[in-house]
Amino acid sequence: MLAAVRKEQNLTEGAYSTLRADLLACRLPPGQKLSIASLATELGVSLGAVREALSRLTAEGLVTASTNRGYRAAPVSESELMDLTSTRIEIESACMRRAIKLGGVDWEAQIVSAHHRMSRIPERATDDLRLINDVWAEAHRDFHAALVSACDSPWRIRLREFLYDQTERYRRLSVPALPEKRDLAREHHALMDAALARDEDLACRLLSEHLNITAWRVKALPDPA
Repeated sequence: MLAAVRKEQNLTEGAYSTLRADLLACRLPPGQKLSIASLATELGVSLGAVREALSRLTAEGLVTASTNRGYRAAPVSESELMDLTSTRIEIESACMRRAIKLGGVDWEAQIVSAHHRMSRIPERATDDLRLINDVWAEAHRDFHAALVSACDSPWRIRLREFLYDQTERYRRLSVPALPEKRDLAREHHALMDAALARDEDLACRLLSEHLNITAWRVKALPDPA
């Protein structure tokens, strides 16, 4: 009996992780209806496992639920994008300032290591250059987390992580938004240099510019929703 419970828990966690990754990567596009039965078949899990996973994702704001319309991938909008971006800039800048004040040699080494790893991974998927490479996306997440990792406020860190996930979907939408290539390598290198130089004002200004560029690229889409 205990083994069966653990198996179901593992299946539920697996369904949650897979659906979450697909939502963040926009493989499940914003606004798409999420059929419990179809997802259960596709993932090879029970209906209950999918329901629990969708319930958790609803609590995280990645899925919406209504009595009449069921579950859907959370929609996107320009107004939400701008609100998310400005809020993330405020929270992440606060984390950055604390990290720069408090970070030591280990913090610096973590930033350099995360940046080096990210810089060695292709940003685009090899089979479709319009898509982000998921391995790079994880390295990108780790780099931004490293920049603020010395912040001593657990609540600010949690809020930053929540906002990162919410803006991740928009960042994925921004990739094909404009034909010209964005110099992400330069942006990230400048962020690293400013943090290591302990220049709080410059680091926060560069962070703001970095995040706003993404927002502007999404706004350039004909219809972000």
